[in-house]
Amino acid sequence: MHSVNVRQLKSNPSVALREAKNDLVIVMNRDTPDAVLVGIEQLGIADLPHVRSALAVSLFRSGDISVATAAKVAQVPLADMLSLLSGMGIPLYGGSPAEAVQEMESGAQWRASKI
Repeated sequence: MHSVNVRQLKSNPSVALREAKNDLVIVMNRDTPDAVLVGIEQLGIADLPHVRSALAVSLFRSGDISVATAAKVAQVPLADMLSLLSGMGIPLYGGSPAEAVQEMESGAQWRASKI
């Protein structure tokens, strides 16, 4: 078991995350245990494909990660993640329909200029 204080966690979170892959990490706040970091791999739940997919969908839905990152979290191809999200009725684009049309038109113009 390892411990880090809040200041150490803020200044270099990668150390705590690296340690959490191997053992529990206790986050101390003013010399009092405040939180526990546990690596997902250490718990063994990430080995289940459905758990990884549920995590990915939840993080994407909350806006914390992109659809490409969600595919990486779920360990599936991007096309499969897009199908999963759209099949669940989760919007793949956060803007208005008018903004989506405008972006598609801009993309088409950009692509035409590159050909």
